[in-house]
Amino acid sequence: MADIWNKYEPTAARKRGKPGRESRPKSITIDMHAHVAIARAGEIAGPHIDTSKVPLDHFSTPETKAIQAKQAADIGDRIRNTDARFHVMDDMGVDVQLISPGPPQIYYTIPIEPAVKATQALNDGIAEYVGKHNDRLCALGSVPMGDAGEAVKELERCMKQLKFKGVEILTNVGGKELSDPTFAPFWKKAEELGALVMLHPNGFTQADRLSRFYFNNVIGNPLDTTIALHYLIFDGVLERHPNLKIFAVHGGGYLGAYSGRIDHAWGARADSHGTLPKPPTEYLKKIYFDTVVFTPIQLEALVKTFGVDHVFLGTDYPFDMADFDPIEHVVSTGFDATATAAICGGNAKKLLGL
Repeated sequence: MADIWNKYEPTAARKRGKPGRESRPKSITIDMHAHVAIARAGEIAGPHIDTSKVPLDHFSTPETKAIQAKQAADIGDRIRNTDARFHVMDDMGVDVQLISPGPPQIYYTIPIEPAVKATQALNDGIAEYVGKHNDRLCALGSVPMGDAGEAVKELERCMKQLKFKGVEILTNVGGKELSDPTFAPFWKKAEELGALVMLHPNGFTQADRLSRFYFNNVIGNPLDTTIALHYLIFDGVLERHPNLKIFAVHGGGYLGAYSGRIDHAWGARADSHGTLPKPPTEYLKKIYFDTVVFTPIQLEALVKTFGVDHVFLGTDYPFDMADFDPIEHVVSTGFDATATAAICGGNAKKLLGL
């Protein structure tokens, strides 16, 4: 086995400019993609987890599993301890984080009874975590999507009782597409409550060719988000619920970089046209995206394609696949001061009602 190492530092994907804490706008800066872990939820769910049903675990080499174990130990303090979190935020120049569960704590592959209990404990823990520091933190919760009725109940509790901004859901539910009719009550309630719904992958479900080189994250995570967005569009979820607020992390996967193909297919073939009355990108333009794409050319393309008001600062804190200087990324891309301030926090402030 090769040497086991990983890093938590500015990305190798671009040349680094002036650190973001020095070049940041004077207006508020908000990281819209950062994670938290709640021990009690893991204690409830742990005995029921079968890693063969978790794609990012199942399709991994021994080397990847060893690095994942190292990472879990590395980030334990930073994902749970607010002092460690705030130290990194200050170093980045980030004022506020929207925190959401780490994907391993979204329990779609365990029986529904422990899934509900673990999800409730998770949300209660997040509410307590944020409540002590609501000047610097706000939150998304989780819902047990294995049962749409339970998901709706927990979504209402998150929004009305816990005062969260929305919820994070995985890009599939045990291999079932988010556009499946089973989940229609969830989407109806999310639109009704004005909940922000973050789509976050946890590996690609059919990743037999993606086990080496951590490809089930490197390729598989953006791919699963891409597929989820395709189905939400083509199965008509966004047509039926035009006021949904969907936030697709990692720049929305690959669809944003190749969106013309879906409009072409819609216009060229009956089996791709389906029942959509408008071209697919008309719905795609309603989605929000983060800046976790690592290169200025890709970030610039996101803004040009979807508009500056649909792109938010993000990190994926505290994992090794995070962008640890996100403001530098925005500044170095060369946007004007107004666009820079909007991406770094102004858009999020407006959407979240801060």
